[in-house]
Formats: sequence, structure tokens, C-alpha cells
Amino acid sequence: MKAMIFAAGLGTRLKPLTDTMPKALVTVDGKPLIEIIARKLRDSGFREAVVNVHHFADMICEWVDVQDIMDIRVSDERACLLETGGGILHARELLQGSGAFLVHNVDILSNADLSWLSGQHRNDALATLLVSPRESSRHFLFRRSDMRLAGWENVKTGERLMAIDVPVSDCVALSFSGIHIISDAVFPIMEDYISGLCPSLSSTALETSSGSAPKFSIRDFYLWAASHYPIYGINDPNLRLLDVGKVGSLNQASDFLSTC
Repeated sequence: MKAMIFAAGLGTRLKPLTDTMPKALVTVDGKPLIEIIARKLRDSGFREAVVNVHHFADMICEWVDVQDIMDIRVSDERACLLETGGGILHARELLQGSGAFLVHNVDILSNADLSWLSGQHRNDALATLLVSPRESSRHFLFRRSDMRLAGWENVKTGERLMAIDVPVSDCVALSFSGIHIISDAVFPIMEDYISGLCPSLSSTALETSSGSAPKFSIRDFYLWAASHYPIYGINDPNLRLLDVGKVGSLNQASDFLSTC
């Protein structure tokens, strides 16, 4: 199974650090975040990874060129930051061919057992999302009987989006970790999704031009796709996670890693 590390973001929550570097190269105990994630992937049995780049892209490419942790290839989003869904679709040629791939945010540190998670991906699943009962204002909703993705809600705003016809009382609300496994059958389905959003965007444009490649959120795609294809959650009640995409939590990262 291949992996993708999301590292193209602007890192605005980590300013002023990210005024001079990408968040992927922000360090914890002297190690860049991307190195920490790459080593976790390697130690979990992954041998190939893709990293997407945009903000200070050259700096990440230089790190990739000199690292010897694993085989890492670059998906170039210099021309346009494509968001989470668009970034995956743009990396299609680098990701497809292994049946499924794992996606991991570069700014998420956790005690997740990625080898175990890979084994939880069902044959019929379009995607498998690692979730937990972590406190958050935004949750995915899963049908309690089989953990199929049913919807999403923002408890602060009251917004709720349902993907399948199931009572909310039959759902469990869980927080997404930023770690998920996706079948590589997803790519033509993403094209179908994009063709509905942007009918003028041809399949040729999808395949050839980064300047015209579509931007879209993986959350929005999942909520659309869940009405047609099974997407499941894996609830790990023992998951410990730290989002180091903001300065306050970055200061906790060293102590967090020492206990994982």
C-alpha cells in the first residue's frame, strides 16, 4: 500500500514560522514534521509515499531529495493549491496501482497503529476513516449498526448534512483524525463528482493541466460519495492525537511524542 502526506497547505495557523518555511519543515525535537510522519509510515510497513507541495515547494523538494527514509515522490501543486480532494486527484498517477493508499496530514501526530488500520480497510469500502470520540465542534456521523458514513455536523453552527437516509438518533458522532485509507477506484468517481460541480471542465483538463485542475474538499466529496458507495469509520477509542498545525499545540509536541 502506498501513502500520501498532505504537506501543501499554507500553514497560516503556524505563522510567523511559516513566513519563511513550509509547515512540513517545522521541527519538533530537531526533526521536521514530514520526517516524523515518513518514519512512522516506514515503521508501519509503507515503502512508497507521495507528498504534495505548494507553499515553499522547493524547500520540501530539497528535503525529499536528500532523505533516505523511504521512496517519496512529489505531486506538484505550485500552480494552484488544490485542497484535500483536488490534491488527491492531482496525484492520481503516483497513487494508483496498489489497490488502496493511506492519506496522512503532515501536522497530525498520533499513537495510531497504521499497520492495524490498513488491515481494517474492507474490500467493499471506497474509503476508511480513522475516527475517535475526541472533543470537536465538527463530526462525521456514522450509522451505528455498521459504521457506514451517514453525514456530518457542526455543533457550533447547527449545520448538518446527511448522505444517506438514516435517523440521526441511529448515528454516532465521531471526530476525524486526518488519517484515512482510500481505494484507488476513487479516481473515476472523483471525476464524476467534479463533472457534476463543473460541467465545463473536461476529462482532458482533469488529466493534463495543473492550472485547470479542480479544487475540492475531501469532506465534501465523501459526503457526496457516501450516498452511492460505502465509506466506513474505524473508531479507535484509545487514539491519542495532537494537531500541531497551530503554535500552541506545537509547544506540546515534544512531550506528546515521548509518550506515544
